[in-house]
Amino acid sequence: MYNFQLQREVLDGAKEMVREAIIEKLDIKSLLSASINTFRIIDLGCSIGPNTFSAMQHIIEAVKDKCHYQFSADSSNIIPEFQVFFNDHVTNDFNTLFRSLPVDRSYFAVGVPGSFHGRLFPSGSIHFAHSSSAIHWLSKLPEMLLDEKSPAWNKGLIHYVDAATIAVVNAYVAQFDKDMEIFLSARAEEIVPGGMMVLVSPFSGYRLLKFFGSSLMDLVNEGMIDESLVDAFNVPVYFPSAEDMTKVVERNGCFSIERIELTYPQSKLVDEADAKSLMSNLRAVLEGVFINHFGSKIADEAFSRTILKSEEISAWMKANYEKPCQLFVALKRK
Repeated sequence: MYNFQLQREVLDGAKEMVREAIIEKLDIKSLLSASINTFRIIDLGCSIGPNTFSAMQHIIEAVKDKCHYQFSADSSNIIPEFQVFFNDHVTNDFNTLFRSLPVDRSYFAVGVPGSFHGRLFPSGSIHFAHSSSAIHWLSKLPEMLLDEKSPAWNKGLIHYVDAATIAVVNAYVAQFDKDMEIFLSARAEEIVPGGMMVLVSPFSGYRLLKFFGSSLMDLVNEGMIDESLVDAFNVPVYFPSAEDMTKVVERNGCFSIERIELTYPQSKLVDEADAKSLMSNLRAVLEGVFINHFGSKIADEAFSRTILKSEEISAWMKANYEKPCQLFVALKRK
């Protein structure tokens, strides 16, 4: 039912950079003491696994290695205990998440339901925060996209891709800036001084959203749904650039940017222009917002029609698809 190959590729593409950030930038001695020997990690937007388990274990192994590097004495005596907090919206299937927990995990697991666009943890309680394929989701849709009198009214489209006016893009950017300011302020309260946060976000792939939109317009033209229903729908995701993130982090002022760059991990789906599998992956990611607006029957019809366009989409990918890339950001709490 769930297909998370895209998210797994994002995680795999960032693994070595996450390790480097921990080894080079994280000062374990300053974070732990004789009275504090528990290292606390949060995964924001964890979904249901197994990708989150792989990411958390990778972080823990890197922290253990840093302990070996940083302590000249017998480091086996100073390896901390680990506590991992898995966070996602209250609608997340935490039952599936916890039924899937690795039996041989080396940490204590906790579920934390709630939006990461706000406080989730006590002040100064977190040492390392991680989020992959999540921060591009907006807390809400900019209202001006649905206002017929606004220059940002996005008639006939479901995203800022190919929007008729820059006002549509600006509306998305403004909402992302607001959300990230709230996100960073909350994490600044929760993360201890010297603690770190790694954010990984997809940067390409958003252009494919237009094919889902075209399938919805096909349904409009066939009289299956009213056009106003499409006009009232926009996908609430904004894919930030390095410039977007730099601006909001510097404005917040609570974190130093240790590393920020666009990277180019290999993607089997993109390299092979495997449109059918790629669109099935995107369906797994987007299905919830489509069902909430259109209902399950129309959403299923729109997705099914889009996947039937796989030959057309594959041809478009070969001609137009940019090199696959993702944004990697490593921040340190001042």
